[in-house]
Order: sequence, then C-alpha cells, then structure tokens
Amino acid sequence: MSLVHTLVWFIVALAALIVVHEYGHYLVARLCGVRVLRFSVGFGRPLVSRRFKPSGTEWVIAALPIGGYVKMLDEREGLVSAEEAHRAFNRQGVGKRIAIVGAGPLANFLLAIVLYWLLFVSGVPDSRPVIGTPPAHTPAAAAGLQRGDRIERIDAKRVESWQDARWQLLQLALARAQARLEVVDRAGHLSLKTLDLRGFELEDVEGDPVARAGILLYRPSAVIGRVLPGGVAERAGLKQGDRILAVDSRAIESWDEFVLAVRSHPGETMRLRIADGAGEYAIEMKPEPVTVRGRTIGRIGAEPRASAEESQWLMIEVRHGPWKALVLAAAKTWETSIFSLRMIGRMIVGDISWRNLSGPVTIADYAGQSAQAGWSAYLAFLAIISISLGVLNLLPIPLLDGGHLLYYLAEILKGGPLSERAMEIGQQIGLALLVLLMAFA
Repeated sequence: MSLVHTLVWFIVALAALIVVHEYGHYLVARLCGVRVLRFSVGFGRPLVSRRFKPSGTEWVIAALPIGGYVKMLDEREGLVSAEEAHRAFNRQGVGKRIAIVGAGPLANFLLAIVLYWLLFVSGVPDSRPVIGTPPAHTPAAAAGLQRGDRIERIDAKRVESWQDARWQLLQLALARAQARLEVVDRAGHLSLKTLDLRGFELEDVEGDPVARAGILLYRPSAVIGRVLPGGVAERAGLKQGDRILAVDSRAIESWDEFVLAVRSHPGETMRLRIADGAGEYAIEMKPEPVTVRGRTIGRIGAEPRASAEESQWLMIEVRHGPWKALVLAAAKTWETSIFSLRMIGRMIVGDISWRNLSGPVTIADYAGQSAQAGWSAYLAFLAIISISLGVLNLLPIPLLDGGHLLYYLAEILKGGPLSERAMEIGQQIGLALLVLLMAFA
C-alpha cells in the first residue's frame, strides 16, 4: 500500500466527514433564519471559492484539509447592519443556538446510521462465530471453550457473525463482567460456558483484547496456502500444500496453533516437521522479529489454505431487510457512541492506556487499509470515525461544540449569557485541553 494511496483515501474520508458535520450546522442555521457567510472545507488560504444566490454564502475549499468551519453572521465578530441584525447568530434565542451547534454532531451520527444501513441492506461478508483453540491460561481456556465451538448466544443475545461476537465481548470486557456463552460443539451438542472477564485488563483495544482473552477465530488445518515472496517461509523452503505436523516435537493440529508457535519464537530457531505429497521431512527456520504495539512477535510470511467446503462453511453474509437494517444501524450507532464515551472515561481515570487515542497518522493508515480491503470495510471505517467525530465534538470542552452547549446550559441556569471574561477563560482552558489531547494522540 503506497503513501499516496493512504493519503488519498484519508483525505476523502476527512472531507466527507467534515462536509457532513458542517452541513449539519449550515442547514439548521438556515432553517433558524441565521445568515451563513462562509462554508469552508479546510483551513487557510482558499483554493476554490464560489458564491451562490439567493443565500449569498461563500463556499470554499481551503489549502489545509484538516478541518472545516461554518462562519455565521455574528455581531461579536464584526459590524452588522441594522437591517440584518435579526439574522445574526448572537441575536437568536438559546434554543435556536443549541439546535444549530448540536446539528453538527447529530449529522455525524445520522451519517453513521445511513452507512450502517447500507451495509446491512446490501450484505456484509463475515465469518461464522466459530472459535479456534484457546491459548493456555486465558479466560477462554478457563471457561472450557474448545476449537470448533460455535457461539450461539452471549448473555441470551443471539450472535450472527464473528464481528458480532467480538463486539459483544469487547463491551463486556470494558465492563469487566462475566459473559454467559451458549455454544454448539462440532458434534452438535449445546452447552453453557461462563467467560469470566471481571479481572481481565483491557489495556490496548487496538491490539484485539478479545483475542487476548483467548477468543480466536477458527482457522483451517495447518496447511500452507500461500508463501509470501522474500519471506522467512520461502527462504526455508515451505511451499503451497505443505502440512505442518509438528513444531519442536509438539504436534500441530490447526493453523491457530502454528501461528501461536511462530509468534512466540521471534528471532529463535524452530524445527518443523512437514508433510507433502512425497512424504515427511524436517526443516529449520527463524521467524522474523516484528514489533506490534510495543510487543515483539515472530512472522514467517505464510497464509493458510482452506478447502472449498471448509471455506463455504466458515463464511456467511449478514443481510437484513430495510426496516430491520435501520433499527440495527441506529442501535449500532448508539452502542458505539456509548462505548466511546466509556472508553474516554476509562482513559481519564487511568484504567485504559492513552495509546488507544488514535492520532491522524493511525487514522490515515486505517483509511488506506480499509479502502484496500473493499468498499464495505471502507464504509464501516467511515461510520466508526463519523461516530468518533460526533462524540468528540460533544465533549464539554470550550472550542468544541460540546463546550458551546455547556455555555448555553449555563445561560439557561443563570438566566442570562455568561460574561465575556468567563468565556475567554473557558476558551483558553479549551485550547490547552485540545493541545494536550492532540499531543497524546
């Protein structure tokens, strides 16, 4: 994936989310009778500028595509003629000002609902919620879960797909709760398992805490499907169709076990027993050490092979009718918003690492990766970032929409607007908090 590819899709994502957010402010401002002077995508020197009648709003694309703004007529920012004073933002009642400011984040939430609705209606390819071999000393192993168990329900809530299972378990991990799993084993027997997440440390959400709890996606047998050019596997002589029988005299039954063995031997020599069409033989290889989120693991550059029947059994498509898709999209947006707020709260009190606060570089990387994975992955990425933008802007920090809403709430309680001095102090505090937030990110 090239740098240009990453930047292009990052800018596309950022521009789309900014336009939707600012258009929310713009639309409600117009409905409330406020004159909008400028609608800008980006900051700095205007690159493209057009003015349309009858509104007279100037539409601008600026040089720095890292944000945007809607500039409204306001007596605090310049002279306003007596004829247009009634169209100034500051002359509006507190109810209208709350509606205008809150419309930006609301637009982001509505965009997320639309994107999720499109995904649910068109169909999202996913894996069945079948788990692989849980590593020893993990909550999943302690619960008695085994390779091939299919998760039917979590806390009596039906599980439709692997991502659905991960999402429900991630929320329970954040709450440090017990999860009651109804699972069906490979023989078709239904059983109830208790996954105890009360003492589980969430730590790094981006590092897949569900996997650290021992819930791994079922993978096919340890048969090489593809060897990446120039990797450790290719140099060691592994080829497509080779079956991994053992690593350091320990029998390997699944691809999961092979991956765990490779990851746990970064830079260390491993002895593999291999079977191919001509018989069995042994090779040695030394997995390449790679640092992922502060942890060093081993990689060899090989992918698994699954039979057509096994692939068909593992893969599903999650699709719903228009009405049910709308209900699920709204619920998904609500759950993600609440989850984001709880995550921020846990980071503030120190329960979760601040590393989970992703910065622009990480977001740009995810934009490029999701676009490369296909349109459905990219739309899901846009929905998540749109929700994050909406939640972030509702935080009660001056300079953000939530800070302005806090001012208006104080105005309602006080019976009049705050003093200029109080608002100035608030702006300074808000700027300091935002700088600190960006530094962490």
